[in-house]
Amino acid sequence: MRHFTLFILLLSSTSLLAQGDKSSCPANLSIFAEFAKVKNYDSAYEPWKEVRTTCPKLNVATFKYGERILKHKIKTAADKAAYQAELIALYDDWILYFPKTKRGVSELGSILSSKAQSMLDYKQGSLQEVFAAFDQAFTQDPNSFSSPKRLYSYFKTTFELYKQGATSTEDLFTKYEEVSEKFELEQTKLAKKLDAILTKLDSGQALTSREQRSKRVYETNVLAFSTYANNLDAIISKESSCENLIPLYRKNFDENKNDSVWLNRAASRMDAKDCSDDPLFVELVEALHAINPSANSAYYLGLLKDKAGDSQAALAYYKESLTLEQDKYRKADILYKIAVKFNKRGLKSKARSYANRALKNRPSMGKAYMLIASLYAASANDCGTSQFEKRAVYWLAAQTARKAAKVDPGVKKTAMKMAASYEGRAPSKTDIFTEGRAGESITFSCWIRSSVTVPQL
Repeated sequence: MRHFTLFILLLSSTSLLAQGDKSSCPANLSIFAEFAKVKNYDSAYEPWKEVRTTCPKLNVATFKYGERILKHKIKTAADKAAYQAELIALYDDWILYFPKTKRGVSELGSILSSKAQSMLDYKQGSLQEVFAAFDQAFTQDPNSFSSPKRLYSYFKTTFELYKQGATSTEDLFTKYEEVSEKFELEQTKLAKKLDAILTKLDSGQALTSREQRSKRVYETNVLAFSTYANNLDAIISKESSCENLIPLYRKNFDENKNDSVWLNRAASRMDAKDCSDDPLFVELVEALHAINPSANSAYYLGLLKDKAGDSQAALAYYKESLTLEQDKYRKADILYKIAVKFNKRGLKSKARSYANRALKNRPSMGKAYMLIASLYAASANDCGTSQFEKRAVYWLAAQTARKAAKVDPGVKKTAMKMAASYEGRAPSKTDIFTEGRAGESITFSCWIRSSVTVPQL
C-alpha cells in the first residue's frame, strides 16, 4: 500500500513542482521524504528543492533530509561548488526557522558546528570565519555541540590560528582546557549509559534488542571520543611541554591566583605533563586549596607530600580527596590516579586495590584493567615456585587485559595487543604438554593471591 501511495504521488509530482505555490508543499514533502528514507537522494532533490524554496517553514525534515541530499550531491555531482554553497545557506536557514526541537531544546550548537565543519571540509570561507562559527556554537549552545569530530576540528582550527599568530598562547591553552573538559563530560555521559548495560550483563540478565542496539551505538561513540581525544592531545603535545607551561603559568599566576578554575586547570596540566617538581606547582596547589578546598586540591596536596617522601601524609590527603568527591565517575578518576602513583612507587597490591575501587565506580574504565594487567605481568618473576608457574602469571595478565578490551572500546585495540603480548610470554603448548599440567589450576601465593587455569591442549 505504501509503494502504491508513493507511485500516485510520483505521478503527480511534475505538476506539483510546476505549480510553485504553497499548496504543493505537503505532497512534495512526502515525496522527497520517501525518496530520502531509501537514500534515493537524486530523485529526492527536485521535490525537496521546491519545498525548500517555497515553504521553508513547513517542516524540519526539509533541513534534516536536505543536509543528506546536498552532501550526496556534493559527493557525486560535477558542479560541487554550487551544492556546497547551498549547504552552507541551508544551515543558516535551519538556524532561522528551526533552532529548537519540538520539545523546545536548542539545537543551535549542533547546527552551527555542522555548518563550521562543512565550511572547513569544503573550504567555504576563511579559517577565521570557520573558527567564528565553531566558537559561536561552543559559547552559545555547548550542550548540543557534542560531536567528537567537530569538537576536535574546533580546537584544530584554534591551533592553526595560533600557528599563524592570530591568537595567543594563553588563549590556546584556555581553549584546549575548555574543549578537553567538554570531551570528558561527553565521555562520562557515554560511560554511564554503557555501565548500566554492563552491570545488567554482569548480573546474568539478557539484554533487550533495544539495549543491544544501544550498546553498539555507545561503543561506537566511545571509540570515536577516545580517538579524537587522543588526536586533540597530540596536536598540543609539543606546545604543552614543561618548558612552555611553567613560564606561561608563572607569568599569569598573580593575575589568576584567586581564580579557582584557572588554578585547577594549571595544576591539572602541570600534573599531567609531569611538571609537578617545579616550585610553581606548590604555589598553584596551595592557592587552590586556600580559596576552594576540593577533591582536586586535596589530591594535589597528596601528590606534593608523595614527592616529599611523606607517604603517610600523602595517603591522608588522597583519602580526603575521595571523601570530598561525591560524583562516582570523578571519584573513579581520582582512584585511578592514586593507583598509578602507587604503581610508580612499586606498591603493586595497593595499586591494584585502588584500580579495583575505580572499577567499582566506573565498570567501563578499561585503563584500570590494563593497569592491573601490567602489575601482574611485572610480577612474573616474583610469583610461582617453578619457571612454568612464574610464566603462568602472564595468562592472568592476558585475561585481565582482555577484560579491558571487553568493557572499553576506546582501549580495545591497545588492550588486545597487550593481551597477545602477554600470551606470547606464557608457557607454550609444548611446555604445557611436557609439564603435563593442561587444565590444572595454579594459585599464586605472592601479593597477587589469585589463580589461573592452564589452557587445555
